[in-house]
Amino acid sequence: MKLDILAFGAHPDDVEMSCAGTLLAAAAAGKKIGIVDFTRGELGTRGTPATRAAEAEAASRILGLSARENLGLPDGFFRNDREHQLPLIAAIRRYQPDIVLCNAIHDRHPDHGRGAQLASESCFLSGLRMIETLGHDGQPQEPWRPRLVFHYIQDRQIPADFVVDITAHWPKKWESIQAYRTQFHDPESTEPTTYLSTPVFSNFMEARAREFGHLIGVEFGEGFTRERPLGVREITELI
Repeated sequence: MKLDILAFGAHPDDVEMSCAGTLLAAAAAGKKIGIVDFTRGELGTRGTPATRAAEAEAASRILGLSARENLGLPDGFFRNDREHQLPLIAAIRRYQPDIVLCNAIHDRHPDHGRGAQLASESCFLSGLRMIETLGHDGQPQEPWRPRLVFHYIQDRQIPADFVVDITAHWPKKWESIQAYRTQFHDPESTEPTTYLSTPVFSNFMEARAREFGHLIGVEFGEGFTRERPLGVREITELI
């Protein structure tokens, strides 16, 4: 299945927190969107890999994804090396995205920065025909290199190169985040309190979206950094 936009996340919920609004906006415009999670979040203090998988499935339905899969890489211990690049290369060739969104270039969680490097290099390598990968059907895959690779912004503040207006899609983005009931604030939960599970962090996520929106004169936004200059055919394409 060819996708227009593929979002990579080191953990289930990375994408929902950081760029779900952008995916929803693209889907509303008729684009096919998907997510590939690197790990099952098995090192998380709250929940289990099974509950995270169920939550990811619920979030996928809310977002209207055309595809989602989990590569099962080791949470906390994946590296940007050949062993871990090959599954990503196969996924890129499987979905043939024009645009890839991936983790922040550096962040509080070390998996995020490593995930950014792993995704970025895999996007380049997936275009090399001498690297051989097989699809789920066991057949050799054709090379594919995404046209654009962007990094969403996560916990740490990074100056955005551009901001996407997600105002119309904020309610559904928030609903997709709340699908991860074990991870975020739930007053009925008896699990240990973590950095993400406090009301303060929930307020921060909304404040961050409002801050990005403020930068472009809208209510809610999502910020991204780019790997190379963006080109436009005519200056009024910019808003």
